[in-house]
Amino acid sequence: MCGIVGVAGRGPVNQLIYDSLLLLQHRGQDAAGIATSSDSFFNMYKAHGLVRDVFRTRNMRALRGVSGLGQVRYPTAGSSVSVDEAQPFYVNAPFGVTFVHNGNLTNWRELREELFRIDRRHINTNSDSEVLLNVFAHELQLAANGVSLDENAIFAAVTKVHRRAKGAYAVIAQIANYGMLGFRDPFGIRPLCLGSMETDGKTEWMLASESVALTGCGFTFVRDVEPGEAVWIDLDGKLDSRQCATNPVHTPCVFEYVYFARPDSLMNGVSVYDARLNMGEYLADNVSKALRLGEIDVVMPIPDSSRPAAMQLAARLGLNYREGFIKNRYVGRTFIMPGQAVRKKSVRQKLSAIDMEFKGKNVLLVDDSIVRGTTSREIVDMARAAGAHKVFFASAAPPVRFPNVYGIDMPTQSELIATGRDTEQIAHEIGSDALVYQDLHDLEQSIRDLNPNLMQFESSCFNGRYITGDIDTAYLERLSQTRGAANAAANDDDDA
Repeated sequence: MCGIVGVAGRGPVNQLIYDSLLLLQHRGQDAAGIATSSDSFFNMYKAHGLVRDVFRTRNMRALRGVSGLGQVRYPTAGSSVSVDEAQPFYVNAPFGVTFVHNGNLTNWRELREELFRIDRRHINTNSDSEVLLNVFAHELQLAANGVSLDENAIFAAVTKVHRRAKGAYAVIAQIANYGMLGFRDPFGIRPLCLGSMETDGKTEWMLASESVALTGCGFTFVRDVEPGEAVWIDLDGKLDSRQCATNPVHTPCVFEYVYFARPDSLMNGVSVYDARLNMGEYLADNVSKALRLGEIDVVMPIPDSSRPAAMQLAARLGLNYREGFIKNRYVGRTFIMPGQAVRKKSVRQKLSAIDMEFKGKNVLLVDDSIVRGTTSREIVDMARAAGAHKVFFASAAPPVRFPNVYGIDMPTQSELIATGRDTEQIAHEIGSDALVYQDLHDLEQSIRDLNPNLMQFESSCFNGRYITGDIDTAYLERLSQTRGAANAAANDDDDA
């Protein structure tokens, strides 16, 4: 999962892009990069670390130009990736293109081979984003006939990308001396939205993963980029768009609403905060069926993303709500941290318990989801150590039983705590007195209630249905082997 942004402005954009990346920092803390366009040159800087640590004054001064794009990246499971794989990426032909991508191509290995054998393009990293960039660049060169470029050629190139690439992708690209392009895969799995701002009678445009990046920088949210759609902004600020996919089907990732997106974002016409409140409403019904409400003294969230669901659950059931854990905001998300040893150590650094809120009480802890179970187990232990009499646990998401292949770098299936276990067994594994899960239908309905036009969702980590139709057992086994080797290497590094 990554956060991307692009600004087609009328004045210097380096500060705007920096500020927007800060607002998207939750989507990736491993690396950050910015590329701007000025006087026919691209200026680029990228490095490992948080946005505030990557960019110094000297870097910002060098990022001149009135248009540019940026990305924040999270690390893949068990890996320590070279800065060469941080984004933006760049190719010099045709025309010169810089490129940022959020998502994951499921056929990137096949495409890489095609690029080498047929398209005669060299890929210098193991990044699927570099593969996607070169597919786009190749199709752009063919569409432009190698000489000139217009809107029809650009949209034709995106159409060809949709035909060749499989998986999830939201993309922003700059084409030197021409303008900025944004497009989204035909299923709309990964988010991308458009905003505008009037400056001295002229329109500036911003494309970003989440609306909070737009509104936080003074832009007005205009709309989401539709699945399969391409949006083109030329050097004069003129915007044009076109549907470039055949039979697009809007199938957004449900896990964006559960965990990744900021609660103050509007995504696919749905307030993320309101969706999480609804998750609490539906989860409350399951809790009332599974547990004796008279035994629950207090409801507590695991900060931060589960807070709306926990608040709404407590209100619906007439239970006391308390904040029992204090979060250290300077520790990264454990879900995306490589290496089991690092994750376990991080939980204690990340959260601390308020003993007086737990002592002698029966506590219902509410979390957004349970993936490996490592964090949940540590949290239950912390609650008991703080004096809780009984510890019940509720998850606002269903059991995670399958890996996600569309850009959320979940662990292998064997590492998922729900694999091969029923709810009672999972409760035993995490040490809770009882465990209640959300139903998948209710999770999806909690979002659909806010936008009835969302007829289906990408929910593969819960139901194992991969909507691109190219994922089979062999693919998942290869994925498991690759990530298993990477995790082993990371654990070796942790022990060194």
